Amino acid sequence: MGAKNATEETKVERTSDRELVVTRTFNGPVHLVYKAWTTSDLLMKWWAPESFGVTFISCETDLRIGGEVRFVFKHPATGQPMAFFGKYLDVKPNARLVWTNEETPDGSITTVTFADKGGKTEVVVHDLYPSKEVLDAAVASGSTSGAPVQFEQLDALLAASI
Repeated sequence: MGAKNATEETKVERTSDRELVVTRTFNGPVHLVYKAWTTSDLLMKWWAPESFGVTFISCETDLRIGGEVRFVFKHPATGQPMAFFGKYLDVKPNARLVWTNEETPDGSITTVTFADKGGKTEVVVHDLYPSKEVLDAAVASGSTSGAPVQFEQLDALLAASI
């Protein structure tokens, strides 16, 4: 097997009836990767998968326990903006973020961890859904398929910043 790029491939796996886990190692130090996850201007550069045809209208991150996170997107197929929002449940700088996804009554809880891997950063995203049926529906809708493209966009942002 040949040598890996500066970044690893994105690994997406269903680890239980209710949990989806996404893992990727980025070529950048933890503080830069964390900053890309927590700074509105940077999030807007990589979060929305270009292939989905959505663009950001606004992004708000009140980075504290109880603070709100809110992303508003537009898509050519819909007349109305789409909002995704929740509250931060845990914020540990350069280590961990946890937030709710409250745009539907069946929203997941997202936990993101950041680990130093010798100057690179391993990011693990855990999405915990309220039931097997809700996760099944999310997978079937395609809403869980964007991580590889998002993370390629984050790679490009990090490469431009380093």
